Amino acid sequence: MKVIQHTAKTLRTALVSNSKDLAKIYSKYTKEERSFLEEGFHSGQPGSLFQPIAVHSDSDWILAHPEEPQDFESFYRDPHRRTPDASHNTIYIQTIGSFGEVGALTDQYVGWLRDYCQAFFYGLSVKLLPAVTVSETGCSFRVNSNSHNLQILTGDLLHFLENKKPKDAFCIVGITMIDLYPEDSWNFVFGQASLSMGMGVFSFARYDDNFYTRGYAGRLKEQIQPRWGDYSVFKGYYTPPITSTLLLRSCQTMTHEIGHIFGIWHCQWLSCVMQGSNHLEECDRRPLDFCPICLRKVQVSVGFKIAERYKVIKLTYITVPSCR
Repeated sequence: MKVIQHTAKTLRTALVSNSKDLAKIYSKYTKEERSFLEEGFHSGQPGSLFQPIAVHSDSDWILAHPEEPQDFESFYRDPHRRTPDASHNTIYIQTIGSFGEVGALTDQYVGWLRDYCQAFFYGLSVKLLPAVTVSETGCSFRVNSNSHNLQILTGDLLHFLENKKPKDAFCIVGITMIDLYPEDSWNFVFGQASLSMGMGVFSFARYDDNFYTRGYAGRLKEQIQPRWGDYSVFKGYYTPPITSTLLLRSCQTMTHEIGHIFGIWHCQWLSCVMQGSNHLEECDRRPLDFCPICLRKVQVSVGFKIAERYKVIKLTYITVPSCR
């Protein structure tokens, strides 16, 4: 295992910036807020609230996908980043396809996702749109040649979401229990987003612990080649059981991807929900929350009080079963 440990000076520059105007903005935080954010400078020390990034193998994201790090100044000065305003301050969640048997548990699951997202992006409104079937999206689909499970095309889903996006939306995110693919040459993708349009679609299918086993119930029993437009294959199609583990991973993925819609890149500073992940094990190692640098990026975009956000998150952790 390799630990990526940045110096306190490097982390301070990434958080505060050497620019006078951005340092002045930082000085407007309360003493308590600055003290909290600067806990990141002591990552890895006993009792620290934040930890350095641990790389367990060459297949981990940070080694497999070298990226330019994004400090606060780079984020703040990015002319293309999305910022909520009074007319665009709502996150919309659109469920696509079945989330299990219709009933109280399914409704609770989607409700928990909404509540978690509402607390995480404190200061914005989060609303659920009426569920839609796969056929209503008009998307292309296929049977994956490796896993033998159904997959739907992300580009078509993003086009569908574009037409469904309410006028007051900061962003709209589609969530589904059906596996995804972005183009024919790809095996799968966990999700895809259009940052300029404020849209994203994400699948939780592979968060079932049994997905990669030969006994996975989502594998089609027969080698079928469904005709384009014949959505009957999705009727009664397997969806993973709703467990606390699935809910935890779903909350983590949704907040990570919405963070991208704000314009936040994959984090390379500290252990953070915005770290990239190549596989489920790496995804599970990510913490649930932002590091101080990514937290400041969202805070300056939304304008919440940091202490108030954490009070709301604490209450949500108590009520959402995966966070207890």
